[in-house]
Amino acid sequence: MTHSLDVGMGNETEWKRVTTAYWNVQSLSEEGEGTAKQDVATKQAMKEASELLQKGGIVAFPTETVYGLGADARSTAAVEAVFAAKGRPADNPLIVHIAERSQLEELVTEIPAVALTLMDVYWPGPLTIVLPLRPNVLSPRVTAGLDTVGIRMPDHPVALALIAASGCPIAAPSANRSGRPSPTLASHVQEDLVGRIDGVLDGGPAGVGLESTVVRVFSNGQIQVLRPGGITIEQLSATTGATVISTGGADEEAQSAISPGLQAVRTHVNTVDSEAPRSPGVKYTHYAPQGELNIVRGSSAQVVATKIKFLLDKAAHEGAVTGLLAFDEHIPFYGLNPASVVISLGSLVNPAETAHKLYASLRLFDEMAVDYILSEACPEEGLGEAIMNRLIKAAGGRIIDIG
Repeated sequence: MTHSLDVGMGNETEWKRVTTAYWNVQSLSEEGEGTAKQDVATKQAMKEASELLQKGGIVAFPTETVYGLGADARSTAAVEAVFAAKGRPADNPLIVHIAERSQLEELVTEIPAVALTLMDVYWPGPLTIVLPLRPNVLSPRVTAGLDTVGIRMPDHPVALALIAASGCPIAAPSANRSGRPSPTLASHVQEDLVGRIDGVLDGGPAGVGLESTVVRVFSNGQIQVLRPGGITIEQLSATTGATVISTGGADEEAQSAISPGLQAVRTHVNTVDSEAPRSPGVKYTHYAPQGELNIVRGSSAQVVATKIKFLLDKAAHEGAVTGLLAFDEHIPFYGLNPASVVISLGSLVNPAETAHKLYASLRLFDEMAVDYILSEACPEEGLGEAIMNRLIKAAGGRIIDIG
């Protein structure tokens, strides 16, 4: 199904109003479940979307992590349209998406052996690898003028089909207004970007729910994690046997709590102030709901729950619409109706569930007009490092530590 959506420009002038096409291509995401009629419609949708990209348009599409906003990475005009639609800072680089390993030859000058190992194991998948850029092949807006580029091969049939049909490397940040929670449904994209982009391919819910892990691999084999994500430090170390350095996401105590059997070093290296970021998601407040979000962490779940209940009661007394993010195991500590809106983060023993529902939960608070939100923290190990990275950025760094 294809239809067009249009909205007014309001008072903003940095972007040009466009008609946004919508295509339902969920039959491509559900292999073998589409009817012949749906398959014909899907093929037509992919043809129309890829032609838009070839003409310099921008199209949102699903990946296994979140929805991306794609443009021809070689076209400065197209990439600038992405920045304008999102309201994204120009010094924040974009990730380039490819459908075949052979595309790397035209994009980069060197692929270290460790990077090849990572590609063998995790491509297609939620891993972005930062590599030396071949001169004059991409718009400088993609890399923010740097000499490296982050590249990944998404593990989603719609994304791969779109990239292949377009015949170009696709630069694609998350398909949301800058600073907002990333979109895991096509409806999230529409909430933020209808009238700002040329089209939306609806492939159903995203899988992982958090953006890809971004790593930089050096010629000596060392791996630097620039942004934690679905592929954890433990997995990277176990796969390659290399030293893995983390540049953020956890505090110093959590950074040192890695299993001694792994050759990973969790050091909190801050490269943001010394040079331009080589990965998106490391410099600015991201993923934020409209209400004020604070994270509460402490020595025990009961201590945290007591503090959260006190703060929520105080905020409610002052007239706030309150929200709570808590894990299933801890919800009984809060009693009945501790907040106007209570959302479960899932079970502590299943961080993949937390990752999958985090952004949708933050958007639900917006839908319910919640203006004061408190969230429990989770252990910053494994996938928990990426979850806390996103929560801390969504909260603008506001963490309440208690005994």
